[in-house]
Amino acid sequence: MTEAAQPQAEQPIFNIEKLYVKDLSLEVPNAPQCFLEREAPEVQVQLATTGTAVGEAIYDVVLTVTATAKIKDKTLFLVEVAQAGLFHVRNVPEQEIEPIIAVACPNIMFPFAREVISDAVIRAGFPPVLLAPVNFETMYRQRLEQQAQAGAAGSPTQIQ
Repeated sequence: MTEAAQPQAEQPIFNIEKLYVKDLSLEVPNAPQCFLEREAPEVQVQLATTGTAVGEAIYDVVLTVTATAKIKDKTLFLVEVAQAGLFHVRNVPEQEIEPIIAVACPNIMFPFAREVISDAVIRAGFPPVLLAPVNFETMYRQRLEQQAQAGAAGSPTQIQ
């Protein structure tokens, strides 16, 4: 192998192999009465991400988005999508894999999940839900801080 070819072989690789909807759920528990409501609902959004190695340098990442619309204590709708993707990540330092899985991959998948949520809500007979952009880097950093605090708080009591 020539010197010019060797550095190219070591270049980091990050490719999207496949994006897909792994799971989709829609519930309208109070239909048809909920369609008579004139008050604007409060929409709550929850996000979760997971990543699993499924092959050599292939990761399955799932972004789960749950949107629940309520008026007082009555649920108008609950929609949940598990937007998933297969990502090829190679020649990346081990310490950089987790941020890629927790930040870069969800950033790519979020617009797709957002579209699925909006489409499902429209098909259920409601006005579209437009989810605000999400800063997955901030979410990742907050999770790391919480884990560090929990580890620091738990250290004195974990004596072996």
